[in-house]
Amino acid sequence: MQISVTSRHMETKQAIKKYAVEKVEHTLSEFPRVLYVHAILDIQKYRHIAEIVVQAKDHIQVDAQHESDDLYVSIDGAVDKATKQLRRLRDKVQDHRSREKLADIELATEAKNSYIED
Repeated sequence: MQISVTSRHMETKQAIKKYAVEKVEHTLSEFPRVLYVHAILDIQKYRHIAEIVVQAKDHIQVDAQHESDDLYVSIDGAVDKATKQLRRLRDKVQDHRSREKLADIELATEAKNSYIED
């Protein structure tokens, strides 16, 4: 996973950049399909804005943005939102068959196996 941190309207301190990279690595490590993460940090007067853009395989792109009074809280919020979106997409892909269809498939394989044994 490739991670880049960009800042707008401020100079990026090493502590903030390191915190953002570690938070993204730790939180998004459960998603192996993630290819690229771009963290954009912005300060406008008293608003601290963090935006996370995640690029994954199969043209999946997730954008998350959080705004607060503290940049660390904004980073946490944006990463949490991106994680929630990725988890929802992953579950959607994994659960594309309804439970009824799965039950029908199991019954068909059991009937086929019992027919072969007889």
